[in-house]
Amino acid sequence: MIDHILYGFSIALTPANLFYCLIGAFLGTLIGVLPGIGPISTMSILMPITLYISPASAIIMFAGIFYGAQYGGSTTSILVNIPGEATSVVTCIDGYQMALNGRAGPALGISAIGSFIAGTLALFGVMFLTVPIANFALRFGPPEYFALTFLALTIVSGLATESTIKALLMAALGMWAGSIGMDIGSATPRFTFGMKTLNDGVGIVPIMMGLYGIGEVLINVEEKVELDIFKAKIEKIWPSVQDWIQSRWAILRGTIVGFFLGILPGGGAIIATFASYAVEKTISKHPERFGHGAIEGVAGPESANNAGAEASFVPMLALGIPSNAVTAVLIGTLMIHGIQPGPLLVSNNPDIFWGVIASMYIGNVILVLLNLPLIGLWVQLLKIPYSLLFPAIILFCLVGVYSVSSNIVEIFIMIFFGIIGFLMRKFRFEPAPFVMGLVLSPIMENGFRQSLVLGDGNISIFFTRTISAFLIIAGLSVLAVHAILWIRKMGK
Repeated sequence: MIDHILYGFSIALTPANLFYCLIGAFLGTLIGVLPGIGPISTMSILMPITLYISPASAIIMFAGIFYGAQYGGSTTSILVNIPGEATSVVTCIDGYQMALNGRAGPALGISAIGSFIAGTLALFGVMFLTVPIANFALRFGPPEYFALTFLALTIVSGLATESTIKALLMAALGMWAGSIGMDIGSATPRFTFGMKTLNDGVGIVPIMMGLYGIGEVLINVEEKVELDIFKAKIEKIWPSVQDWIQSRWAILRGTIVGFFLGILPGGGAIIATFASYAVEKTISKHPERFGHGAIEGVAGPESANNAGAEASFVPMLALGIPSNAVTAVLIGTLMIHGIQPGPLLVSNNPDIFWGVIASMYIGNVILVLLNLPLIGLWVQLLKIPYSLLFPAIILFCLVGVYSVSSNIVEIFIMIFFGIIGFLMRKFRFEPAPFVMGLVLSPIMENGFRQSLVLGDGNISIFFTRTISAFLIIAGLSVLAVHAILWIRKMGK
């Protein structure tokens, strides 16, 4: 293991990868600070650029954007009472109250330091769990992969913040979009509507840039977010001894909760922040302090969201299965480079696997150095008018999509999915299940077809193999539970 980590550092510490790690961490903090621009939008916009750098550099940069956004999101939550990221919603409760009480500095400080500690500890879990899981997954055949993708989609849909039915519909539409192109069995076009551009399928780049780039801009323009920035001087960022005493166990508990919930498909980092806050308030001797500036209410959730973000790399690297929309973009990036994430990634592409893990250690150090001394800069960035920011995002999207294939049709595809992304948010349909369905569709279809070939057309093959039977039953159980809850809700 030590040899592998040293090899990883030899990859991560090359000038190019160190540069991309720094860029990723900086951009992640920046988009975390600016409400309305998330890591998925940023990664989607930058996806065309990754075609001109190595796969390892691309994933290192995108990973930095992902966990960097968790750091930056807390700044907006504490100073503006608007979460920069969905994972920072809970931080608003006590973080903003601390700011109003003149303790914005300690709130920002414990957020950054707690995130660093949690991120570092979570990396040990990623390092020690991913390889054994990948080795176990080598026993998977087509039935197991079909069953695993089925379970992932049901869990993602079941954990939707809105309607489960809407989430299942989005997942199904995503799978349909993933099936556009040449049929893998007969090599005949399907759902192409006579457009030759679609014979190779709908590209991940225009879809992602449309859904999350154009779509986010349109919805934010309509909502017209106004920021009431906390104007008092921020001082004494380093937490006091009393702050440390109150926060030390909250950071550790948040790390544990975040890591184990982050592994689960369906945005575990978001759920982990709420779970961490609930744990801290429940076990506190003075629960009445929560909601009025309790520092544990900042330390626990902020630790949980960083641990959860890094834990989500376990199923992505070990199984090739995304646990949320961000890791789906990462998988799409690897696939664009012709690399299939999964059990063989460790042996076939050790530079990517160990390089990314080592870069996370470096990235966590960079983020602490960026967040604590540069808080004044991040506050000033909150004043950038959206009238300048959003046109720039649209320009990057247009140039980015065209630079990938020099095909103007893909620009119209991006605009189409941009409108779809806007309508999704308008009518409260979540895009994450759609993205998961899009990425998992080829894996699921191949697994299903190959399984039927192995079973001579008999569907019982999915239930005669232990692992696939367990996974399918687990997925059906998730659907059954949510069906029962839905029926009870309709009956009231």
